[in-house]
Amino acid sequence: MLAGLLPHDLGVTNNLKLIPISEKAILHFPTEYKKRPPKSGYRRIKIIACSWEISNISTSSSLNSARCLVTLILEIRSKGWFKWKNNESSKFERTLPFGMLSQLAGLKEYIGANPALTFDSSTVFVHSKTSGVSISSNELEDAMGSDEFYDAIGAGSSSSDEDSDDEVSSKQDKKVKLKNVSWAIASLALKKTSAPDTSKELNPNVPPLTLDPSQFHGTMRQGKGEGDSDCWSSPSGSGFMIRGKTYLKDNTKVTGGEPLLKLIAVDWFKVDECITNVALHPKCLVQSEAGKKIPFILIINLEVPAKPNYSLVLYYAADRPVNKDSLLGKFIDGTDSFRDSRFKLIPSIIEGYWMVKRAVGTKACLLGKAVTCKYLRQDNFLEIDVDIGSSSVARGVIGLVLGYVTSLVVDLAILIEAKEEAELPEYILGTVRLNRVKVDSAVALEG
Repeated sequence: MLAGLLPHDLGVTNNLKLIPISEKAILHFPTEYKKRPPKSGYRRIKIIACSWEISNISTSSSLNSARCLVTLILEIRSKGWFKWKNNESSKFERTLPFGMLSQLAGLKEYIGANPALTFDSSTVFVHSKTSGVSISSNELEDAMGSDEFYDAIGAGSSSSDEDSDDEVSSKQDKKVKLKNVSWAIASLALKKTSAPDTSKELNPNVPPLTLDPSQFHGTMRQGKGEGDSDCWSSPSGSGFMIRGKTYLKDNTKVTGGEPLLKLIAVDWFKVDECITNVALHPKCLVQSEAGKKIPFILIINLEVPAKPNYSLVLYYAADRPVNKDSLLGKFIDGTDSFRDSRFKLIPSIIEGYWMVKRAVGTKACLLGKAVTCKYLRQDNFLEIDVDIGSSSVARGVIGLVLGYVTSLVVDLAILIEAKEEAELPEYILGTVRLNRVKVDSAVALEG
């Protein structure tokens, strides 16, 4: 137990998951004490989220033992905060920094007392309580749910050779990897965009079919503008960094172009148990007369673990038949292991709390390696069922996102990872923007 690390006037409890590696970030998400009454002289505040960033600063020439820089960042919201701070608490600047330093000192003592934490092979769950506050494990789980706290890196959940995006190099190859830092990728934005040649993916000899989203109806409506909410839209791929033509030689990435497939509908379902094979449901748009006329439809079913569970179903359509010899064709009709090794997603929080942006990041992730994916290939479609709950890290991230989803604008890009020179440059397969989605707007899937 990390007893007494938090000052009780902050009114929060924390549960940390530590993965002992040389550079990491630890996020912990607080909850308010239900049984803690107001106290004279104190202002009860809510810490939106908190983050530790731990960076290795040791060098080979260091005479002392290994050293690291630990930074603790708090995000605080409180109604009337500034008025109280200026008029009622002249000691604020001394009290809150003291509490932060207490946490830091406690973490240092805990790590020092646990030699196992110096090795990369162990994962440790650390539960912390405020001194003098009694709260049962059942209360804690009811308030926040399990796996609410997680390591932000998610080691092993992303493509093994994507790490170069977030590396800051110094002389003599002394590198500090700043994992999952969403702003680190901004420096790549100046690189020249290389428009990929996608003509070989779809049959150019067949006249394209006109795809009008108004002909297809999902349970989530399409947005009418940037200020709209509880809706979806399909942005360009320019906000995502993908592998360029020379990636295998110099790791150069470029901004993405227009998606190859068109997003025609989005379903937002509420279900008791996570569902698969959505395309076989008689009311699914794939089974409609208009859907059967589309040359090819890619269905992405993101199974969201919660109480109740949810499914976000994305429908991407091709206006012409897919060439079987293309990368997309090989993916559609390939083996599950091939699909797992190539199916990639890139997230981006356009608007939202900094801490959520920090947790989600902008790092490309091979979904088939990070979570369990099931594939259904029939007729003119391929459905990919993505079980987010199969990974505790992914489940923790999605739990944080759901807590703030009504204030978030989230962009997602899906693509097939290019691993051979002939497959480069990569191209964006499809995108979606989710604008301030309301959890309660999910529709129950019947039948």
